[in-house]
Amino acid sequence: MLIRPAEAADWESIWPFFREIVMIGETYCYPDQITSESARSSWMTEAPGITVVAELEGRIVGSARIGPNRDGRGAHVATAAFMVDPRSQGEGVGRALAEFTLDWARTTGYRAMQFNAVVATNIGAVSLWKSLGFEILATVPEAFDHAADGLVGLHIMYRSLLDRPILRSESSMRRVPRG
Repeated sequence: MLIRPAEAADWESIWPFFREIVMIGETYCYPDQITSESARSSWMTEAPGITVVAELEGRIVGSARIGPNRDGRGAHVATAAFMVDPRSQGEGVGRALAEFTLDWARTTGYRAMQFNAVVATNIGAVSLWKSLGFEILATVPEAFDHAADGLVGLHIMYRSLLDRPILRSESSMRRVPRG
């Protein structure tokens, strides 16, 4: 698997699974009727952040965006968001992207990573983040309107990048410099 910076032309491959994931309504707070242009402007991050894609056999199977969680005095804490093509789930794409984002954030000087809205019923994501050293700091009750389960909690998850090594899988990843 190759993880590389996203290029403008990659949006054509990202948008179909982005739209599908949003429409399923189980993991992201984006509006159901989001347009391609609005989604692209939100997802395709610019410096100091970065958007990357995961390629498997020449096909884009996932994407992540990474950058500061807040501006100014909060810019030393990173955040990230991930989308994996549903046809490629279970193939290690999410883990590879997660490990890449942690490595990128650490090597570019971030001190921690925080996720502001992990859907509590998204057991796969919660398990992945916990396996990579994240902890649940709090759960905001009924903060997400899940398409199947109704109102469910959103976890705020956190991991220091200073005190623990990043766990690595066997996937091969290319380093991408910040900005």
